[in-house]
Amino acid sequence: MTRTTFASISRDITTEAQAYEWLEQLRWDDTPRCAHCKGTSVTYLVPKNGISRRTRTGTMTERRVWQCRDCRKQFSVTTGTFMHRSKVSVRTWVLVIAELCSAKNGISAREIERKYGVNPRTAWFVAHRLRAGMVDRTRDPLSGIVEADEMYVGKRQKGRGQGMTDKLPVVTVVERGGRARSVVADSQVQAPTIVIDTVAPGTAVVTDQSLLYFDLHHHVAKHETVNHGAKQWARGVWHTNTVEGFFGMFRRHVSGTHHFVTNKHVARYVAEADFKYSTRKVSDAERMARLVGQMEGRLTYDELKAS
Repeated sequence: MTRTTFASISRDITTEAQAYEWLEQLRWDDTPRCAHCKGTSVTYLVPKNGISRRTRTGTMTERRVWQCRDCRKQFSVTTGTFMHRSKVSVRTWVLVIAELCSAKNGISAREIERKYGVNPRTAWFVAHRLRAGMVDRTRDPLSGIVEADEMYVGKRQKGRGQGMTDKLPVVTVVERGGRARSVVADSQVQAPTIVIDTVAPGTAVVTDQSLLYFDLHHHVAKHETVNHGAKQWARGVWHTNTVEGFFGMFRRHVSGTHHFVTNKHVARYVAEADFKYSTRKVSDAERMARLVGQMEGRLTYDELKAS
């Protein structure tokens, strides 16, 4: 059965075994791969009945285990992913993945806590591990006509003077009709360098008339500007309305769902916004498949707290 919506997934996946099979289909697409050596010469081990088995300690488990014929190591579909060794049930992971990928403005840790009966710390950890899986690791350069601008994200500390802020500058470059790429910068002066590193040769870049970009035309094929200070929002095809729209979407996401985000975790919230914007033209099912397919790696709780 094709499971393409949150409603159908929650209705049809009722056991851990079914959740494992759903992940296997999305991540491997009928070709299981070893989590250790990436080989495809693998064999299914247990449970033999496809449902459950008894472990050496006497407990019952529905974890589906495979073995690689090349490296001889055993693995499951969650091995080496952000779900690896998680105490949270795989079915809960599947439901949170489906909901996070289908909710335009995301879901908060408190919502995960209430819906799935996990404690607040676990809910927060699950959400951030999924956001970490949304990071675009390909870093393919953007091309065509791109728009660039910066916004400030985070929680302002009390007692700061006028014009002073502890919010972080986020530089976003948006490809017309395509992807978004955002970088949390140490300082706003990094904005032109981030833009240069993000776009492909021959790309036309549109910005406002901020002095940050005064020298950008020396480093890109074409640099056009619009004068927002003079109420100029567009000059023909040259405008920054697309990136401004991205910022509006992100601010509604933060203010409406999370209310505020702390500075040290801003990068993962921005990665979620980039991922959803860049996959806005695909179905929820394709978005889930893309997320599950790029979730390799580990993020421990200690690493998350320290980041």
